[in-house]
Amino acid sequence: RRPQNIWAAHNLVILYFRGSPCVFSTAAQQRSTGDECGPEDPRDEPKHPLSDCALQHKAIKLEEQVRDLTERYRKALADSENVRRRTQKFVEDAKLFGIQSFCRDLVEVADILEKTAESAAEEAEPSNPNPTLKKIYEGLSLIEAKLQSVFAKHGLQKMNPVGGKYDPYDHEIVCHVPAEGVQPGTIALVTQDGYKLHGRTIRHALVGVAVESQE
Repeated sequence: RRPQNIWAAHNLVILYFRGSPCVFSTAAQQRSTGDECGPEDPRDEPKHPLSDCALQHKAIKLEEQVRDLTERYRKALADSENVRRRTQKFVEDAKLFGIQSFCRDLVEVADILEKTAESAAEEAEPSNPNPTLKKIYEGLSLIEAKLQSVFAKHGLQKMNPVGGKYDPYDHEIVCHVPAEGVQPGTIALVTQDGYKLHGRTIRHALVGVAVESQE
């Protein structure tokens, strides 16, 4: 019986080794299948949607900041331009009207000169043969004309309101006169000349305004 048992064992070993390639092949196939069914390449994984939303939200914030900074820049630029214009206007006004107080004092000298010339003209009438008074009058007239020329050169002009409408910005009423041949409310006479410097009144004209006579 021992030879039979040995022969049976020999047959089992042969069968075992004959079946082993199938086992190994099955295992190799399982390993191959397992590898193919394993996790995919991380690079092929879809991106998380939150990352795109976060980037879009950040881009919107940056655009808002750009718009805000641009608006601030424009406002600052406009304010700077306004300051520059005001400063330039201030400098120009200072140049034009820096002599304003001097002109106020100078027009008083012109008043005295005018009154003196008028007095000399009355004394130098044709009935008065004094040649000295005549020369004085002519000299005063030349000085007065030259002074008015200098005034005009520097933008200082005498007002001539007679016959015009009363303007509280240029005139000051000192009396009322009957409206004889003139329209009521117009200026009939001037007791003191007014002056303007580059269009700005530096001394009001003292005037008399015509009114309707009350019977």
